[in-house]
Amino acid sequence: MSHSQPNEQDKLQKYLEEKAQQEQEKQQESEPLSEYDACVLKESAKIHELIAEAQVKNKEGSEDK
Repeated sequence: MSHSQPNEQDKLQKYLEEKAQQEQEKQQESEPLSEYDACVLKESAKIHELIAEAQVKNKEGSEDK
């Protein structure tokens, strides 16, 4: 059962990345993004990725104990 959690975390991370990409594409279709908006979206995606990595590492660390 402990092996399913990282898999679920991977699915969640992939889902968040896909949603961010879809949102970015939708906004680009309706109107071009300003440099600020593009930067905010990019940084937001990085933050979600870092959070997901930290959660995976935290779960791995708690399983080792």
